Amino acid sequence: MAVSTEEETGSILVVDDDRVNRMLLSSALTSAGHDVLNAENGRQALDVLRTNPVDVVLLDIVMPELDGIETLEQIRSDPALREVPVIMISALDDYDSVVHCIALGAEDYLPKPFDSVLLHARIKAGLNKRRLHELERSRVHDVFARFLPEPIVDEVLKRHDGDIRLGGVRLIGTALFSDIRGFTTFAESTSPDKVIEVLNRFFGEMTAAVLDNGGTIVSYMGDGMFAIFGAPIECSDHASQAVAAAREMLYERLPRFNEWLEASGLDAFKMGIGLSSGPIMSGNIGSERRLEYTAVGDTVNTASRIEAHTKNGAHTVLLSEETRELLDGHDELVFVDEIKLRGRTAPTRLWGLATT
Repeated sequence: MAVSTEEETGSILVVDDDRVNRMLLSSALTSAGHDVLNAENGRQALDVLRTNPVDVVLLDIVMPELDGIETLEQIRSDPALREVPVIMISALDDYDSVVHCIALGAEDYLPKPFDSVLLHARIKAGLNKRRLHELERSRVHDVFARFLPEPIVDEVLKRHDGDIRLGGVRLIGTALFSDIRGFTTFAESTSPDKVIEVLNRFFGEMTAAVLDNGGTIVSYMGDGMFAIFGAPIECSDHASQAVAAAREMLYERLPRFNEWLEASGLDAFKMGIGLSSGPIMSGNIGSERRLEYTAVGDTVNTASRIEAHTKNGAHTVLLSEETRELLDGHDELVFVDEIKLRGRTAPTRLWGLATT
């Protein structure tokens, strides 16, 4: 049965110790437009897989040196290979081995002697699964790129094998909260379209400052923003990154944003930024239908309350003693006050950025 040239094609690895079988399969697949690679045994197959992009593997069960079952086990245990669809090649009387391979993660099986229609149907199903996985990985990459610095998106996916359902981790990091002053009053007297335009412009500036300094955007809350530094990829200079982001937000991004506001006939805004460092638990929460990356803990709560305290004084940026202690130098900071934040028994020493 001829296969339409419009059907999707891919790279197929044929693994069989029988030269005639390899030739028959290769010929049928090549005629259908696929690129075909060959291996005589499991060891050769693993070498090919680790050096060549392959969409589907046709894997014989009975082979010398390393048989199909052992080869399948190694493929499924390798994070770089485990998503490649594997179709087992088996004799009609080897049903128990086929069942075992399916349990190990094989997609399907192809009985000997080969049936052309069944062969192409199996390959098409394998290619479809491979393409779906690639699309999902691309979607996950796009999701992470919205709140992670681009350089570490691939690192996150690599560590978690492309799975967006990241488990929770506990690490030491710095939380940052920012908020626009007087935005509620502005929103009440401004058209919804203009409010959204202003917010998008503001968040565009502030998000760039966070991401460019190695931070992770956790969420936008009305006219506020929550970011963390040192998660989900740990780093030792998270406090310095957070302070650098705060400085950029206050001294570069906010003036540029206000220039745009004034050019649009609107009044300039002020903002507040709160920073705190310490233990943070981060990961994804939600359900299978909707997941959201977040970070929680006393450090996060403290940063939020420090940001709220900026409304009561002259300093736009306030940071905790714990953040100050992690910085290489303290010359740019001034002691502001020691206060008792809501929900904390011990007083919190607050430091502010020195006037530039």
